[in-house]
Amino acid sequence: MKKTLIITCLTVWISAAGLGQTKPADTVVIKVGAGSKLILAVQDKKDLETMKQYDFQKLISDLIIKLENEDTSKHEKPADEYLKTDTVKDETILTETDPDEDWGVDWSNDHKREKKYGKRTYHSMNFDLGTNNYISKNGFPDQDNSPYTVKPWGSWYVGINSVQRTRLANKFYMEWGLGVSWYNFKFENEQIQISKDDNDVIFQPDTRDADFKKSKLTATYLNASLVPMLDFGGNRHKPSFFDGYNSDSFRIGVGPYVGYRIASYSKQMFEENGAERKPRNHDNFYLNNLRYGLRAQIGFNDIDFFFNYDMNELFVENKGPQLNAFSFGVTF
Repeated sequence: MKKTLIITCLTVWISAAGLGQTKPADTVVIKVGAGSKLILAVQDKKDLETMKQYDFQKLISDLIIKLENEDTSKHEKPADEYLKTDTVKDETILTETDPDEDWGVDWSNDHKREKKYGKRTYHSMNFDLGTNNYISKNGFPDQDNSPYTVKPWGSWYVGINSVQRTRLANKFYMEWGLGVSWYNFKFENEQIQISKDDNDVIFQPDTRDADFKKSKLTATYLNASLVPMLDFGGNRHKPSFFDGYNSDSFRIGVGPYVGYRIASYSKQMFEENGAERKPRNHDNFYLNNLRYGLRAQIGFNDIDFFFNYDMNELFVENKGPQLNAFSFGVTF
């Protein structure tokens, strides 16, 4: 004969509110093994909140021991012995069920992880680290020895982003977020000094008698981005990168971004009369207050790469060289 484990959540050990109830109880039947069942009967829906405070695993363990010992006596342990020692937030959504509904529930670890991480929107903090440069219609500035030519190594791009990933379909999600980024254009000629007059931004050698070490232009932007992503890995039993787990999937996406300049300055580093000096000059240098462009992202396993291209020019029209900035690197 098949064994059946029956747990009746009435006034026996949960609440006295259900004794006078005569309406049929709602039941949930969970299959256990090949032929056994666990039946949960609820007469009063108010008892559901009380049930959350009990340790059902401990209760069922005690019942199984009684069955294994063929002990058919009444289970009379005080109900407070099954109260949880810590309150755990239960994110499971309870829905009304029909009487005698049969649920084939998978209580494996994968199932529990999916319930926790299979949510629609997932948040993370991302860090972009790479290099930046700019390009004109005629190519890179170093091709004609322009004074504003930058060093490819040392012109660092840094970004800090708060990102939300919202699932729209099985393999498709939207990545949107806000962040702050820094352009650092480190000039190839360490003696170059950037300044401006009433009409133009000026790049010219510093004529002071000093040993110049570094010269750069830094611009800080507050950004917003919206990047549609395709994730070719992950499934119901193995959550993808979107769900917060590392995945061996291939990911790719392209989307727009917009930024607003919140600070900019030039910085030099040189030795003069035996003393090291690092003067800064905070100015807008006719930089455009807005930047907008396209961001491409590609990833595999734990590695993600990005490429940003500003579609508008770095400087205000007719105030500086016609340059479009770009950056690329690693996201972690």
